[in-house]
Amino acid sequence: MLARERVAVVDHAPKLADLTPGRTGNLSVRRDDRFAATPTGVAYDAFDPADVPVVSLDGDVLAGEMAPTSEVPMHTGIYRRLEPGAIVHTHSTWATTLAVLGEELPPVHYMIAMVGERVPVADYAPYGTDELAENVVDAMEGADARACILANHGLVAVGEDLPTALENTVHVENLCRVYLQARQHGEPNELSAEQLETVREKFESYGQGAESE
Repeated sequence: MLARERVAVVDHAPKLADLTPGRTGNLSVRRDDRFAATPTGVAYDAFDPADVPVVSLDGDVLAGEMAPTSEVPMHTGIYRRLEPGAIVHTHSTWATTLAVLGEELPPVHYMIAMVGERVPVADYAPYGTDELAENVVDAMEGADARACILANHGLVAVGEDLPTALENTVHVENLCRVYLQARQHGEPNELSAEQLETVREKFESYGQGAESE
């Protein structure tokens, strides 16, 4: 069951070690009405595909030798309402600094266009609760964003697949660092909606696709 996705979780989970302390992060990847997720309380390199839990969008564990992440409600809530292909959650240092300040990440650099016009803050709720899941999804929907800062908690980012969700997480963490460092020297400039729209249009032809060959 979800063999490909369970292997993807095993392959990508170790990358969380560079983004979050201890065993505080988690990730998942979806196919249809179920998803494979990191197990709870286990080192990121200490489980195999057979250990990886498979969970339904209702939160029922369907397979796997280990229990899933305690943040299953947040993953199911995001998948049901926003329908991404993958989710990454971390307590990365710079995003969590904004989280404890209760501040969003404004559009101070064009790379924020990878996840939206700004990264909103979801109201605090205890981890692993339906309340937190609802707060996160409401914030992301309201800002039309693919990432969200969780007040006094951390960061969540989504993508069409795990590599993209991880890349978005790294982008946001880096931008949080740039923003907070810039604030030590003055008031950071913000890009306008029109400037960000120009960036999004340029992103459509960026890279090694047919249009750039």
